[in-house]
Amino acid sequence: MKKILLLSDTHSHIDDTILKYVKLADEVWHAGDIGDLKVTDTIKKLKPLRAVFGNIDNHEARLEFPLNNRFLCEGVSVLITHIGGYPGKYSPAIREEITQNPPKLFICGHSHILKVMFDKKLNCLHMNPGAAGISGFHQKRTMLRFEIDGDKIQSLEVIEIGDK
Repeated sequence: MKKILLLSDTHSHIDDTILKYVKLADEVWHAGDIGDLKVTDTIKKLKPLRAVFGNIDNHEARLEFPLNNRFLCEGVSVLITHIGGYPGKYSPAIREEITQNPPKLFICGHSHILKVMFDKKLNCLHMNPGAAGISGFHQKRTMLRFEIDGDKIQSLEVIEIGDK
């Protein structure tokens, strides 16, 4: 079993509240718009990190992290990208890959809107953790925490970090 902390859209911001939850996780996944790499460097000192770059990320982030990150966690196939859309409205850049070879868990960021939806057509769970940073139009800073146990995604929890 793995305890996952999922965040996105930090836009160069990391604080003690985020780090408190990082320390409680087995792995941290970042769905892009990292901003300053001090964010991911700080997380990597504490826990294993899987991440993708986002549209605001510079060449350094793009050299360190991929646009799309597909991997297996326990028995769950995962696909993370930054701009992905959501069931029924997937981004054109990812639509073909997700429909040709759907993962069990599809994660994206970008919208700053926390959203968890099940795509019945693709038999795929979609997660967007909202935004953990203080830049953007969102009012609440959010992250997601969940467990992967074998082929099960369970114990999903919304973490409201607070107002931005």
